[in-house]
Amino acid sequence: MTAHETGTREEWRAARLELLEAEKALTRRSDELARRRQELPWVRIDKEYRFEADEGRASLADLFRGRSQLLVYHFMFGPDYTAGCPNCSAIADGFDGSVVHLANHDVTLCAVSRAPLAKLQAYKRRMGWSFPWASSFDSDFNYDFDVTHTKEEWDSGAVEYNFRAMDFRPPAGQEIPMLAELASSVGTDWETYRREGPGVSAFALEDGVVYHTYSAYERGIDGLWGMYQWLDRAPLGRNETGFWWRRHDEDGSQ
Repeated sequence: MTAHETGTREEWRAARLELLEAEKALTRRSDELARRRQELPWVRIDKEYRFEADEGRASLADLFRGRSQLLVYHFMFGPDYTAGCPNCSAIADGFDGSVVHLANHDVTLCAVSRAPLAKLQAYKRRMGWSFPWASSFDSDFNYDFDVTHTKEEWDSGAVEYNFRAMDFRPPAGQEIPMLAELASSVGTDWETYRREGPGVSAFALEDGVVYHTYSAYERGIDGLWGMYQWLDRAPLGRNETGFWWRRHDEDGSQ
């Protein structure tokens, strides 16, 4: 017998209409936030970043692929990983369906990681993905956009992430099973795993000049994780207990 509140169709409709007003207010607030994102000042990028892409050596401007807008997903795949981050992999499962529609709207979506291109390409084949994915292996790009952190930053306990200093080190002498499981899923230890971080950055190309327009991290990329948008509408919501998601080719529930 369910322990959840039950009711008549009339009671459900009354409660649903009350919730609808709150949902509409949230939608209007979200529209306002989107407008404010677009009003952020653009920051000119004069630094020469170099990437390895399927087409060969590329500049940041090349990643636009002839369009005026670029969205970069900072995919956690460090040089020492044996596979891509499972969290990022779950998010990236939704990219291929969006790439063509974004391209038709003058926007290129591209993932960027520090692992060498050959590793990215092999993992991409394993996952069955086709979206653009470039390696920033020999570049400062990930460091400059605060998604990769140096050994010195890690040891200091003051990693710059999500616009503030953070300490990702577990308490001394303590092993946290979920952290160990995440690190093990990419064949590394926790420090090697978490010195990379997820995020999204937006860029504009105008008159040959690239501008940085937006970045988000942590829960700021929640909306890109498609399965969470579905779970938020399911009867039990996210209902999470530990590390429950897997790469789609490792999920034995299908």
